Amino acid sequence: MNSSIAALPVTTLASANEALTQRLPSALELKHQLPLSPFLTEQVNAHRQAIRAILNGEDSRLLIIVGPCSIHDPESAMEYARNLKKLANDVSDQMLLVIRAYVEKPRTTIGWKGLAYDPHLDGSDDMAAGLTLSRELMREMLRLGLPVATELLQPMAAGYFDDVLSWVAIGARTTESQIHREMASGLGMPVGFKNGTDGGVAIACDAMRSAAHPHRHFGVDSQGHPAIIQTPGNADTHLVLRGGHRGPNYDRQSVAQVKTDLAKSKVTTRIMIDCSHANSGKDPMRQPAVFNDVLEQRLQGDTSLIGMMLESHLFDGCQPLSPSMRYGVSVTDGCLGWDGTEQLLREAAARLRAQKTLGHA
Repeated sequence: MNSSIAALPVTTLASANEALTQRLPSALELKHQLPLSPFLTEQVNAHRQAIRAILNGEDSRLLIIVGPCSIHDPESAMEYARNLKKLANDVSDQMLLVIRAYVEKPRTTIGWKGLAYDPHLDGSDDMAAGLTLSRELMREMLRLGLPVATELLQPMAAGYFDDVLSWVAIGARTTESQIHREMASGLGMPVGFKNGTDGGVAIACDAMRSAAHPHRHFGVDSQGHPAIIQTPGNADTHLVLRGGHRGPNYDRQSVAQVKTDLAKSKVTTRIMIDCSHANSGKDPMRQPAVFNDVLEQRLQGDTSLIGMMLESHLFDGCQPLSPSMRYGVSVTDGCLGWDGTEQLLREAAARLRAQKTLGHA
C-alpha cells in the first residue's frame, strides 16, 4: 500500500489567532487514484442488498459487525481480515459477517483520532496520507470478498469512502446531530444509529425518522466545492443498543421496553446489540456473555434482534500508543482476541443450525 496523494501547500491566514489551512485532495481525486473495479462495485451493491434483506426479514441470518475497535496497523488489520473471510465462508449459512474498518474515532477530549487523521501514530496528522491509506485498506478488504463497515464521524470525510461501504454506524454522540442525520439520509447503504450515552432511545428514534426523509443541506460535492446537497432519504436504518450511563440495555426486559418505544415512535423494530461499550461494562472479555444472552433471545423467537456487534482483534485487550507496541492489539477500546471470537461465532452458528434442524424435524 502507498500514500501517494499529497496535500497541497499550507496557507496561513491573516491573523496569528486564526487557524491554518491545508488543502486535501477532493473525494473525486482520491476515487480516481484508487478506483473500484466494476466487479468490486457490484460486490458492494450485493453486500448492501444482503444486509437490507436481513433488516427486512427476508433473510433469517444474523448480521454480525465484527473487527477491531479501530485500525492502526494495516498489516494486522489485513491478517485479521483474512482470518475473518475464512470464518465468514464457514458460517455463511447462519450469519453475514461484516468487517469493522473504523478509521475515525470520537474523543471525549483529546487523543488519537484514528487512521484517517494520524496514520503515522505520531501526532503529525498527515490526513492526506490517512485518507489514502484508509481507502486503500478498505479496498483490499473488499478484494477478499468481505463487506466493509465503518463509523462516519466527520461528514466531510464520508465522500472518500461511501462507495466501498456496505454498512455505516452513527455513534452515540453524533446520533443527535442534524448534520449526521442529513448525511445518513443521502447514504446508499444501511445505517445503524446508536442509542444516546444515557442509554435512552428517543434520540435514535428521532434520527431514524429524520434520515428516512429527503433533505436539502449545506455540504461539499465530490470535487470539494461547497454545494447544496439534496438527499432522497434512507429507509434502511436501524437501532444499535450499546448501553448507557445507567448500565446495559441488551437484556430481555430492556429489549422489550425498546420495542415498545420504537412502536410508539412508529419506527420499524429492528435492533442490533453492540456487545461492547456499556453493555459489557467496557470489559472486552464480557462480550461473549452479552452475545450469548442476545443469541438466546433470538433462538427463543425474538426476530426483532437482527444482529450483534463485536470489538475483536488478533489478541485480547488494548494498549497505549508507544514506540514499542504489541502486534495485533487495539490502541483504543479493548478487544476480544481472534481465538475467542472464532470460537464464539462458530458455536453460535452451530446452535442456530441445530435449532433449524429441530424445527424441520
